[in-house]
Amino acid sequence: MTSIVVPAHNEERVLGRTLSALLADAAPGEFDVVVVANGCTDATAAIARGFAGVRVVETEVASKSNALRLGDDAAAGFPRVYLDADVVLPTAQLRVLCAALTGGVLAAGPRRRLPMDGVGWPVRWYYDVWERLPHVAGELYGRGVIALSEQGHERLGAWEDVMADDLAVATAFGPAERAIVAGAVVEIRPPRTYADLLRRRVRAMSGNARLVAGDRPATARAQPRTGWRDLRRIVAADPRLAPKVALFLGTAVLSRLRARRADGTWLRDESSRA
Repeated sequence: MTSIVVPAHNEERVLGRTLSALLADAAPGEFDVVVVANGCTDATAAIARGFAGVRVVETEVASKSNALRLGDDAAAGFPRVYLDADVVLPTAQLRVLCAALTGGVLAAGPRRRLPMDGVGWPVRWYYDVWERLPHVAGELYGRGVIALSEQGHERLGAWEDVMADDLAVATAFGPAERAIVAGAVVEIRPPRTYADLLRRRVRAMSGNARLVAGDRPATARAQPRTGWRDLRRIVAADPRLAPKVALFLGTAVLSRLRARRADGTWLRDESSRA
């Protein structure tokens, strides 16, 4: 049985959509779904309980890392899938993702689909560049879902108190041990406004910096970074992208400056949950 852990903090607006897609074509007993409602002040737990076969764990502690640990304690099977509460991964896509955990592959992620309807042009420009970066295409982070085999789960160990949980997983496995599965696609709603994009980028940069500063075993492999050479190649391949690359670079600089002043508060993008 595949176990799916869904950490959810005040996700009443999107959790029903996520669980509906995940379980739409599931056979009885095929999936063991554990929703960990952490620090919720809304109807997240009640919505989760409305789905047959979904177990709910509640905690007053608003922490994704703690929710992942509680979900792991409650989960029963393998592969073990960690799914954000605001992404859409249909049943068939989940099966394809889990089937890829074979032949030495310990961790797998799906391809991303970023629907851009209702999204402002600066956000569209940013992602036009971001999706062309080599490490964005080939790394596990930033996908909202990661599947681990039992051996991969043992490698990862217990979840630590980190903001960049997906980067912690991505850096725990070498190239031959991880896979991006072409036949599995997850839908991730991008932020609608540039201000919300900045919040998301500041949170990511703050979490990544703390993960590296902690000198954890998961960061033994070099952290993937965007370099000037990557951006030059994008412009060389299509000079029309030069203005978009300039916006991308400006966003990175501004986000880094703001991340230095961040106080650890979780900066969540609410626009993508509208």
